[in-house]
Amino acid sequence: MMKKKFAINFLIGFMLITFFAAPLSATTLSINMPAGEQVDQIIDLKVNDHVKIQFNVLGTDNSYISFSLVYPNSTEVNFGDVGLFSYNFISDMKGEYKMCFVNNDLTENKLVTLNYQIEPYMFGMPQTQFLIIVIAVICVMMVAFYSLLSPHP
Repeated sequence: MMKKKFAINFLIGFMLITFFAAPLSATTLSINMPAGEQVDQIIDLKVNDHVKIQFNVLGTDNSYISFSLVYPNSTEVNFGDVGLFSYNFISDMKGEYKMCFVNNDLTENKLVTLNYQIEPYMFGMPQTQFLIIVIAVICVMMVAFYSLLSPHP
């Protein structure tokens, strides 16, 4: 009876811990860019989040748009006219980061396929890996505690 109750509690605890673990966050969007317009996409980041931004621009004549990234302290990094883009960075401040897409072509609409991934880090390692280590340590401690409290013949 005691072993069955322990096993059920162990499984419930394990499921709760894995449920609350925040894995990699990935988003894919298709953005229609009207001629001569700007479209902004905002992402909310914490300190030390690892971010990967990729996008591809589709158009009939030319496949370029102007892209810039605005940090929470209003610092802007302008990447110029790009068509196929990939950029990785580690957020050094908490807040909203704004991706600005500008279609400078006044005659043609563009389609932007945007992919971005946000991977949270804890204590210098990916959050998922850190939580797996914590879960393993808790499991070993539970088994040791159970063996110490179980009656010995």
